Amino acid sequence: MTTTTIVSRRSVQIFRMMLSGIFLVASSSHLLKVEKTLQRIEQASFKGIAYFFGEPRVMVIASGIVMLLAGISLLIGHRTRWAAVVLLAVLIPITLTIQVGQITTLGPLFKNIAIMGGLVFFILNDFDKPQNTNHEKDIL
Repeated sequence: MTTTTIVSRRSVQIFRMMLSGIFLVASSSHLLKVEKTLQRIEQASFKGIAYFFGEPRVMVIASGIVMLLAGISLLIGHRTRWAAVVLLAVLIPITLTIQVGQITTLGPLFKNIAIMGGLVFFILNDFDKPQNTNHEKDIL
């Protein structure tokens, strides 16, 4: 049995564009403020996670480039599902490294969890495929 959920196409576009903003801002921080980002890693309780993936400086720059490219892709709605998968893959180790273990700052942890929820929304719902329905402008 298939259930169709009616949702405004415009709301999905706005959601996608607003969600992409966090990655565009974070990517600029990773690329323009490398030393500050490295300091945050060094102060993190679980900095070993960052070292697991490689030399932190390289990882900061690489994650900045990936977030920039995938963030732009998400922003413009190009390969939305894949952009969300890539962004989620980058966000998980960042969240584990920087946010987990910071018991006094649960707000940023749950902000990242909410962002992950937005990415999962775009992973589970393929908005890149054209719709063949009578309500094409409203049904996704």
